[in-house]
Amino acid sequence: MSAERLRYTVRNRFPGEHLVRSRGNLLRSVELMAATDPDLAVAKTVVGRTILLASHPDLAREVLTGHPRSLRKGLGLQRTRFVLGNGLLTSEGEFHLRQRRLAQPAFHRERIARYAEEMVARTEAAAASWTDGQVLDLARAMHHLTLDIVGRTLFGVDLLGRAAELGKALTAVLDSFSIWLILFGERLYDLPIPRMRRAKQAVPALDAAIYAIIEDHRRSGRDQGDLLSMLMAARDAEGDGSGMTDVQLRDEVMTLILAGHETTANALAWTWWFLAQHPTIDARLAAEVRDACGDRPITMADLPNLPYTRAVFSEAMRLRPPAYATSREVIEPIVLGGQEVPVGAQVLVSPWVTQRDPRWWTEPLRFDPDRWLAPRAEPNHRHAYFPFGGGTRVCIGEQFAWTEGILVIAALVRRWRFRLTIPASAVRLQAAVTLRPAPGIPVVCERRP
Repeated sequence: MSAERLRYTVRNRFPGEHLVRSRGNLLRSVELMAATDPDLAVAKTVVGRTILLASHPDLAREVLTGHPRSLRKGLGLQRTRFVLGNGLLTSEGEFHLRQRRLAQPAFHRERIARYAEEMVARTEAAAASWTDGQVLDLARAMHHLTLDIVGRTLFGVDLLGRAAELGKALTAVLDSFSIWLILFGERLYDLPIPRMRRAKQAVPALDAAIYAIIEDHRRSGRDQGDLLSMLMAARDAEGDGSGMTDVQLRDEVMTLILAGHETTANALAWTWWFLAQHPTIDARLAAEVRDACGDRPITMADLPNLPYTRAVFSEAMRLRPPAYATSREVIEPIVLGGQEVPVGAQVLVSPWVTQRDPRWWTEPLRFDPDRWLAPRAEPNHRHAYFPFGGGTRVCIGEQFAWTEGILVIAALVRRWRFRLTIPASAVRLQAAVTLRPAPGIPVVCERRP
């Protein structure tokens, strides 16, 4: 059937119905959309824009991997340009492909193997700084740890000394992103709202830190073996042979600091939140690490011997995906699931929805790492799990994140277990750019026997 003969069917009763009913809660809003059609829901927003939610795995994959000339990054990421600039997350077309070519070698397996030793060393240092009985906010601790790892592995610098300053600035920026900014864009950004004012003030602080890192690398004049050194030395052999300007370097560094530590930090924080509620799983996890690694330092070579550790991390990202939704904007009409999708429409895919769908998962709301191990074979659809996206825009740091997450969990779990100091239900889901735990994850550290 041709696109001309198709019509798209709006299923909300009035523009913005799902947003109104969810009181601005984006997670609840996408759930309400999915309830109207579990495969492909179509609605109108409060500003009259067409929005679709592709929840069926085949349709989600089509959005992520198909129609490369007809779809571009959605409004959500377009709005992040005021802080991310034209980095890998926000850039489009040939420029995006060029930047990805230049950055890709830093994420090859051989390079990640070199990062692994530093990942474990920084985790061991953090673990050694805690004391038995100490009260700790694990969400903040994981942000500090992943910021330390990103700084040392990707940029060859110690960011931990500036963790409080950078963390405050990053939080101010992230807090500015909400469904309202996505809907109303620059009109909201320019209003004298305290949250937006704090975000604007935070960007210069982040810029100053990043340009200082770039300047230090230029001054040293040597390859330090990190990502930034590679980006500074890289030349686009398939293009015009040029390298990156300082502005381009700034955009990529800003993107990688944000994406490289924020998402993994949240994935790890939620992992510990789940483990604190499931002591049997926690004990089994610790036993696997002890049997595989003993007391010696954990290495990347141990990863194949830690299947349950990987399963625990996979399950945490299934139920609490840091990148809980992503969108594409239609720039040429397409047909998706029998629906004509007009120019300007926003097409959402949501791991939060698809990865909790009972059609593809047994007891989908249950934290069950065994679903990832033989003889179980979940999900029941091969495309029902996509915490890192897909297609040409799949997260460039996916293998970095998997390696870091598994090594950090393994290094910490054999030393410590954590007991929540508040009810688990008191930890709220804060859906901004990523899925953060709010107000944090306060725990008591207990040294593991």
